[in-house]
Amino acid sequence: MDWNLLGISFITVFLSELGDKSQLAAIALSGRSQSRKAVFFGTAGALLLTSLLGALAGGAVAEFLPTRLLKAIAAVGFAILAARLLWFNNAESENIE
Repeated sequence: MDWNLLGISFITVFLSELGDKSQLAAIALSGRSQSRKAVFFGTAGALLLTSLLGALAGGAVAEFLPTRLLKAIAAVGFAILAARLLWFNNAESENIE
């Protein structure tokens, strides 16, 4: 096992998951439920399953497309999301006021 890759993956996912909607949902669920263990195991299982599906899908796509092309596609996708967040969400908030 590549321990360096394991550590980088853990740190990246841990930092990106802090304060996101799934964590806020887990806080809300645990506040209303009697079993905090059930909420913990349910949310941990969901994160594990989505991470497994992402890793499997990434591995399958990497078999067909070169890494350089995958990085380019990801970069363009993130750039589109950034532009959309910067310009279109700003226009929507101005219309609300």
